Amino acid sequence: MRYGAIVAAVIVTSTLSGSDGPGRDDPAQFSLDVNRVEITFSVIDRKGHFVALGRDDFAVYDDQRPQNIIRFSAESELPLRLALVVDTSNSVRDRFRFLQEAAIEFLNRSLRPGVDQAMLVSFDVNAQVVADLDSPGERLAQKVRELRPGASTALYDAIDLAARRLADAARGGERYRFAIVIFSDGDDNESHLTRDQALEAAQRANAVIFAVSTSTLEVPNVGDRVLRYLTSETGGNALFPFRPGDLARSFDNITSELRHQYNILYRPEPLSADGKFHTIEIRLKQASGFKVRARKGYYAPAPK
Repeated sequence: MRYGAIVAAVIVTSTLSGSDGPGRDDPAQFSLDVNRVEITFSVIDRKGHFVALGRDDFAVYDDQRPQNIIRFSAESELPLRLALVVDTSNSVRDRFRFLQEAAIEFLNRSLRPGVDQAMLVSFDVNAQVVADLDSPGERLAQKVRELRPGASTALYDAIDLAARRLADAARGGERYRFAIVIFSDGDDNESHLTRDQALEAAQRANAVIFAVSTSTLEVPNVGDRVLRYLTSETGGNALFPFRPGDLARSFDNITSELRHQYNILYRPEPLSADGKFHTIEIRLKQASGFKVRARKGYYAPAPK
């Protein structure tokens, strides 16, 4: 029996320009200044261990064109801004208490007091912000414990809402790493947005998504594929613990990844203001068998 999946979106940092934020009729329009692109990523070996490398080990390609790396750094100390997105739909009712305690445990393991902050988004038929960005502690834990299971599932709307709130945090000018962590089985039957619109919102907010599934099904299903797709496209990872005892290892894996990330800054050449999606690829210069986990690209600003 499988007991859980967390989706965490860790956001790749770019420079965001001010906007009041779109309404429902304009679901994913973010204004993005791409004079510079920052991308946060991780590297693992064949056994899933994180690898220590340097600037000269990487090459960056934007729409298949090689780019000049302006800055390279390890981002283990950069403050984390995390959106915890918790499924409160009827589909998780029979294991909801387990899910709540798992969410609290994750916050306690992954966030550093006084440095990192998390917000709480819950979703059933609607998505709502239960707690704005705050330091880890009993106040956030109590908000998680106050959640109650509801009806249908609006996962994609919740991802969109979380991405927008994290994008607001980026507008302050400080440098952060961003993550959305979702506890869900990946099913959606109520959202106004589609899966790809939710993904676009996360990409425009520069977010990496990690997932830990709450599904109890023993065979792969549609929800599993959704979680794998969202995490792969944003440079994160989907986890599927089969037993309650596996959940702690899932938390540790995500926490470890958040502490073993790199950051590359480059200026796209040629610079395009076409409103389109541009692909990013980070390659290792030497054949090594290592795997780079990074988001697949970014949206350029629309032409004025």
